[in-house]
Amino acid sequence: MSFPVYIAIGSWQLHPHIVFESLSYFIGFRVYLWSRTKGGIPPLVGLQIIAGAMVGAAAGSKLLFWLEDPLLTASHVAAGDWTALLAGKTIVGGLLGGLIGVELAKKLAGWKSSTGDDFVLPLIVGMCIGRIGCFLTGLEDGTHGTPTSWPIGVDFGDGVPRHPAQLYEIAFLIGLGTALHVLRIRRGDASLPPGAVFQLFMAAYLLFRFAIDFIKPTPHFYLGLNNIQLACAAGLMYYAPLLSGWIDPKKRGIRHAR
Repeated sequence: MSFPVYIAIGSWQLHPHIVFESLSYFIGFRVYLWSRTKGGIPPLVGLQIIAGAMVGAAAGSKLLFWLEDPLLTASHVAAGDWTALLAGKTIVGGLLGGLIGVELAKKLAGWKSSTGDDFVLPLIVGMCIGRIGCFLTGLEDGTHGTPTSWPIGVDFGDGVPRHPAQLYEIAFLIGLGTALHVLRIRRGDASLPPGAVFQLFMAAYLLFRFAIDFIKPTPHFYLGLNNIQLACAAGLMYYAPLLSGWIDPKKRGIRHAR
C-alpha cells in the first residue's frame, strides 16, 4: 500500500483526509438527527447548541494544536505563515472546546437540562470515520505511532514499521460505544442521570488519549507530556467529581450532569 491512499472518483484523485473528514461531519450530523431525543430540546435551542459546539470545537482544536510546539507556533506567527497555523487541529481540543461552546450556548439560551448524551453516538461514528482518513493519509498528519517491532506495525511509506495508532483508536471507540450501549440497556435510562453516558464517554476517551499519546511522535515538552496529554489531564480532573457524584451512592446529592 502506498500512502497517502488517494480516493479515485472518475478522473479525480481526492486526498483521503479531505474525503473522510467531510464524511465524518456529514454522517455524524445525520446520525445525530436520527438518534437524538425527539422533542427534548426546542428546535431553536438545538440550533444554538449545535452552533456553540461547532464554534467551540473549531477554536479548541486550533488552540491546542498551537501548543504542540509553542516555539514553532511563535515562528509561524512572526513570519505571518497563517497557512501553517490553520493547517492542523486536534480531536481532544475539539471535544473540550466543543464542551465549553455547548455550555456557553446553553447558558445564553437559558437551557439547563443535559444535552450531552445525544452527542455520544454521532461523535463515535464521526471520529471512527475521520480516523480512517488519518490512517490512509500516512505520515503527513502525524497521527501515526512511533516505530515498533510488533507484527502489527505498519510501514507508512518510509520503510519503518510504526504503531497504527489510528486503528487502535478506531478499535477503542467501537469497544467504548458497545460498552456504553450495553450499560444503557442493562441499567436502563431511568437509572442513569442525564449526561452520564456523555461523561463516561469523555472520561474514557481522555484517559485513552492520555495513554496512547506516549507512543505518538509529537514533542513532549511539558515534563515528559505533550499538549494533548495536558489537556486530557485537565479534562479528567473536571470529570472526576462529576462521575463520582452519581457513581458513588454517598455523593448522589452533588450529582451534576453535562
